[in-house]
Amino acid sequence: MVSPPATTSSNSITRRFDALKKASRRALVCYVTAGHPDVDRSVETLRALEEGGADIIELGVPFSDPIADGPIIQASSQQALENGMTYDGVLAIIAQVRLSVPVVLFSYLNPILAAGADALSRAAAAGASGILVTDIPVGADPAREEWLGSSPLAFIRLVAPTTPRERMAEIARHGSGFVYLISRLGVTGVQETTERSLPDTIRRLRSTTTLPICVGFGISTPAQARSVGDLADGVVVGSALVRAAESGPEQVLKLTRSLREGLDG
Repeated sequence: MVSPPATTSSNSITRRFDALKKASRRALVCYVTAGHPDVDRSVETLRALEEGGADIIELGVPFSDPIADGPIIQASSQQALENGMTYDGVLAIIAQVRLSVPVVLFSYLNPILAAGADALSRAAAAGASGILVTDIPVGADPAREEWLGSSPLAFIRLVAPTTPRERMAEIARHGSGFVYLISRLGVTGVQETTERSLPDTIRRLRSTTTLPICVGFGISTPAQARSVGDLADGVVVGSALVRAAESGPEQVLKLTRSLREGLDG
C-alpha cells in the first residue's frame, strides 16, 4: 500500500488545515448526501454549507446498502437513488457548484468500483480533493487500497475508538489529508452527548500520527462542536445537516453558522 502522491487536489486539504492551524481554529467538516432531497436542492445545500463556514465538505455517494449509516442518512441515500443519482451525477454536482472549500467523496467501495478504473481521476478532474471509503479497512484489500492511495485524491482513513494504538499508527500511515476518528461504536446519527473516553482516544491517536484528527458520529450541536473542538483538529457533522437539508438550504445555512460559531467560540 502506498500513500497518495503530492497533487494539487489532495494538497488543498493540507493547505486548509495549515491555514486553520495558523489561525488557531478548528475545522468544520460537513457531510451531506449528493442528490438529496433532489439535485437542485443538493446544489443549494452545498452552497449554504460553504456560506455558513464549512472548511471541508464530505459529499456522500448514495448506496443501496449503507450499513454504517443511521436512519437519517440511510433515508437520504435511498431518496437520492430514487431520484436517479449516480456516481457520475455526484461528479456533475461537484463540477457545477465549484466550491472554494475542499470536497471529499464519502462512499462505500462498490459505487467506486462500479464507476470504472478512472473513477478517481475523474473525481479529481471534477473538483474533488479527497476520498473516504467506509468499508475497506487497512490490509483488507491491498490492491484496491493501493489504487485508492495512489490516486490524485487524499485517501482519508477511519479509526474506531476501540482500535489499539499500534493499529491506529498503521491506519494513519496509509492515509493522507486527515484521520477521521469515529467517536463511538455503532452507526451514524444525532446524539445528545459524546463518549467519556473520547479525550483518551484522541490522545492515543495523536501519539501515532501528525495528520490532523477530525472527530465524527453524533456531533449535532454548537456545544458539542466546541467541546470536541477543544480536543481535536476538527469536527464532522452529518446527520443533523442531512436532516436540516430536508427543510431547505436556509436551515442548512442556519445550522452551519451556529456550528461555526460554537466551534470558534
